[in-house]
Amino acid sequence: MTVPSAFLARRLPLLLLLAAALLYPAAAEAHTLTGTDWAAILRGWVAAMLALMATVVGLVAGLHHRERPANFLVGMMLSWVVLRATGAPAAAGLRPLLMTLLVLCGVQYLLRQMSWKRSWIDHALLIQCLIVPASLLLTGGSQVGLLATVWNAVLSLELVAAMGWALWLRRLRLQAAPDEAQARDLRVMGLLLLPTIAALLADTVLAAVHQALWLSASPWLGLALPLLMLALGLQVVSSVAHARVDAEKRITAIEQRMAERIAEVERSHSQLAEQKLEQVTERERKRIAADLHDDLGAKLLTIVHTSESDRISTLAREALEEMRLSVRGLTGKPVHLIDALGDWRAEVVSRLGQANILAEWKSPAEDVEHTLQARSYVQTTRILRESVSNIIKHSGATHATISSAVQDGDFILTIQDNGQGIPSELDGRLDRGHGMASMKSRAKQMHGQCLVESGPGWGTVIRLTIPL
Repeated sequence: MTVPSAFLARRLPLLLLLAAALLYPAAAEAHTLTGTDWAAILRGWVAAMLALMATVVGLVAGLHHRERPANFLVGMMLSWVVLRATGAPAAAGLRPLLMTLLVLCGVQYLLRQMSWKRSWIDHALLIQCLIVPASLLLTGGSQVGLLATVWNAVLSLELVAAMGWALWLRRLRLQAAPDEAQARDLRVMGLLLLPTIAALLADTVLAAVHQALWLSASPWLGLALPLLMLALGLQVVSSVAHARVDAEKRITAIEQRMAERIAEVERSHSQLAEQKLEQVTERERKRIAADLHDDLGAKLLTIVHTSESDRISTLAREALEEMRLSVRGLTGKPVHLIDALGDWRAEVVSRLGQANILAEWKSPAEDVEHTLQARSYVQTTRILRESVSNIIKHSGATHATISSAVQDGDFILTIQDNGQGIPSELDGRLDRGHGMASMKSRAKQMHGQCLVESGPGWGTVIRLTIPL
């Protein structure tokens, strides 16, 4: 239970007893009630509700800084409750003071609710709280009643003026900045204040011109002001409730934006981390490539030129080519497809020619402007070398056709020979023969595929397809 609700729970029995005490005399004589008596009963009910509402509004004003002006509304309510309880002759001297306090609180609340404050009004209201009771005390005899009536009329007119001015300020604010919420506020306050203004003016006029009619109408007209205070109290509580809902919505929106910002920061951090890792990896690749080229490459080249053994020199030359290919993959520079096709053609035709195999190279039908990633170039080169090695070593072919094409965003390389094909003992298990598994694995690393078709007596076809 929160502090306000606990406070109300402790004082609710006291408030109910107060209401019962106010209503019991009228209820005991319900069988003889007149219109004036019913008005008195309603005033008792309203007094009890005002006492409860004053407690609630006082708690709200104490807990919420923006609702501090509502303390004047609390003072207005309590002044009216106590004013109603001073009907006894012994308490008649308090009525002028209570009425001036009610007007002071009412004027201040209506004006400060619109953030309209003037120091001369504050001073005039305070001085009035001293002048009114003092003038009544200093006046003697039959003049007291007349002076009290005059002061009551003046105070009522002051309250009417404050209500009218509050409505006028709302109208000016709406004209300066049209807004649906302000228009709704003007309509609501008009519905609350205009009937009360009419009731106060009617009560003042009747008191001056028709005493008998005033005596019968005054109890009912006097209900307008306390009902207005109840409505204003409900408005304060409602505004706090709406402010609470709006605050929760704003908090939810802020939390959502915060979550989005956190997610964005996490994505940015992840991207930066990936970029940093890529930069570090790229530097490491270049360092390894430089070491291979400057150290291992130089030693292999020395072996190629100084070895007296042709086999050793050939193996060193092949190792040097593989090393250069690996270095090219490590540097990460893309390769134009037209340049790659030229390199592959020169190497394939040369190797097959040395093995007395006629090589037929078919380039794409039209010029290509695509590029290959460095890793794709390296893997494709190794697949092509493995295929040519298989033709030379195992196929017994006399003719080989290598064709290339670009189709639907894919690069297609086909190697076909007229050899004896893959032996029958490996039929259905092509992945196990002549490095086929390695070729297929390399194609998979490039998100492509390597298909092999072969049969004894009609040669072998290897079709490599990789995305560009």
